[in-house]
Amino acid sequence: MKPSRVLVDTGPLVALFSRQDAAHRSCVAAMTALEAPPLTCWPIITEAAWLLRNRRRGLAALFDAIEQGLVELCPLDANDVGGIRERMTQYASLNPQFADACLVHLAEREGVDVVFTLDRRDFSVYRTKRGKALRILP
Repeated sequence: MKPSRVLVDTGPLVALFSRQDAAHRSCVAAMTALEAPPLTCWPIITEAAWLLRNRRRGLAALFDAIEQGLVELCPLDANDVGGIRERMTQYASLNPQFADACLVHLAEREGVDVVFTLDRRDFSVYRTKRGKALRILP
């Protein structure tokens, strides 16, 4: 069964827009199989843009994907700070990245339990507030 809503992390975005990335093909296949555009947030886009900074075509393709609605941005505002802080505190022993904490918070807020990530080590540990594990793609 295909998930209807998926959060996307930095790694797949970089792989999608960088043909020389080792995960490019598997990420393209996973992205193509999604029923709807994946959800993400600005901290993830910031990381991906920084990693693609020397690949002008890849960076342009990332921006195009956002503008064309192929990746959907979820807004974060002051109301989300408490939830993000909770995730950073909860997983402090893992030294979580801010962007990861934002995605875990969005999973809870948006009711999404699938994340498209190459970071299996961390995302296999992260849980929603209710203790639910996130399913990982690809």
